[in-house]
Amino acid sequence: MTDTIDTLAKLVSFPTLATGPNLDLMGWLQTRLTATGARLRVMPGTDAQRINLWAMLGPEGPGGIVLSAHADVVPVAGQAWSSDPFALTEREGRLYARGAVDMKGFLAGMVTAAEKARRLPLTRPLHLLVSHDEEIGCVGVRPMLRALADERFQAAACIVGEPTDLVIATGHKGKLAARIAVRGRAAHSANPGLGVNAIGIAAAMVAEVEGLAAWLAAEGVRDAAYAVPHGTAQVGTIQGGTALNIVPAEAELAFEIRFPAGEDHAALLERLRARAVLVAAARGGEIEITVTNLYPGLAEPEDSPAVTLAAAAGGRRAFTKLDFGTEAGLFREMLGLPSVVCGPGSISRAHKPDEFITRDELAAGDAFLGRVVESLV
Repeated sequence: MTDTIDTLAKLVSFPTLATGPNLDLMGWLQTRLTATGARLRVMPGTDAQRINLWAMLGPEGPGGIVLSAHADVVPVAGQAWSSDPFALTEREGRLYARGAVDMKGFLAGMVTAAEKARRLPLTRPLHLLVSHDEEIGCVGVRPMLRALADERFQAAACIVGEPTDLVIATGHKGKLAARIAVRGRAAHSANPGLGVNAIGIAAAMVAEVEGLAAWLAAEGVRDAAYAVPHGTAQVGTIQGGTALNIVPAEAELAFEIRFPAGEDHAALLERLRARAVLVAAARGGEIEITVTNLYPGLAEPEDSPAVTLAAAAGGRRAFTKLDFGTEAGLFREMLGLPSVVCGPGSISRAHKPDEFITRDELAAGDAFLGRVVESLV
């Protein structure tokens, strides 16, 4: 337990903000895992400053178990922290730091699990995979998964350790993020009829996204296991115009669609594009919709090897599904790997000032991962 907390203290001291470099943390982690006897491979990331890591203990073979964590964290700018967010601070059994619960706590537990694996006669391999840039749409893990797929990597099951209070999550929603670029025609605002107002067209597209959200709530795929039992759509940002007395020639908005497994996200996008054609024709402008990010949902059967593994290791069988996305859907889609999400702590504390995980939660996580490792003997 002390080892896990000491490891967590070191991990949170690296400010591995999403889209920023992670070489210092990954270098430290390589040294730490090498000391456990793990064989390491630096895996491709999105660029030279952001890498992924694969560590393996035990024999070669297809029947191993994957433990997966991302090492990036969300920013702290503008948040009112009671202590340094990049120095682990304990108050009344709570361990505060950025990333403490999301999800360097699980990553620290993975290091402790590697220490345990070193002392056991494993008959199947333990794989530790550490990724970057999960927080911006599960971006960084994809080059690593493509490389593993090319090598025909096989394992029996994967546990992605996002914080679920150790409840076994068998599903999560997917997400499609896109940009709508609108082009109108500039004119002097004294005679706006000579122009085409791009902001007005963008406002019409906001209404179309809201209409899609209403359709999803009324007619879309439903799954009562989710807190929000249907897909959602919303506009998150909008920009346009240069001056009050100029009819704006350009505007842009960003929107997202979150969808449960089974929802045809491609059909939803085409539905919106068809509406955009009508809006553009009616108003005289141009509309282009470009997908900026897409990751799949997860729907793992309750008799899956990953579910059986997590339950046997002490994961709570009060199965849940997550409205937020994780890398588990990509492990399932790109590697065909049975995957669940199960980790210590609560997601309700993530991304906030004074994020924390408790000593008791880390201890429960260590016990959970210890039993996972023991299953490989």
